[in-house]
Amino acid sequence: MKRLMTAATLTLATLAAPMAHAEGPSRLVTVLTAPEPQTQLMAMVLNMQAVAQGKTVHILLCGPAADIALKEAPASATAGQPPKGMSPQGLMQTIMSKPDTKVEVCAIYLPGKGATPEVLLDGVGVAKPEDMASSIMSEDTQVMSY
Repeated sequence: MKRLMTAATLTLATLAAPMAHAEGPSRLVTVLTAPEPQTQLMAMVLNMQAVAQGKTVHILLCGPAADIALKEAPASATAGQPPKGMSPQGLMQTIMSKPDTKVEVCAIYLPGKGATPEVLLDGVGVAKPEDMASSIMSEDTQVMSY
């Protein structure tokens, strides 16, 4: 009887492990610094897929990538990319319209440009380093960086 109970317990544990692992973290933090529009767009595509899978998404834009958050963004941020003609900024705005999403520029981006938050698209915030560090370090968070 003891062997049967041990075997049953091991079987249930084996079956449950892949299911628990398949769910994974509930949050995705993406740190995007890449200047290339194709890389920026792919980062947005993957974030959109995470949103579609019910994940909470937090995008941190730093350096040249933060330019996609500007009201007067460069053409590279607004020009459509193949194969579907989406732009990095356009898909980012679509993501921002979804629940449980946040887009922020890094804390040093605006001071580095000599600008204020008024130059950012509505809904884009400025990250607080302590909050961003806490978010990145959370056990239920997956971090991607481009």
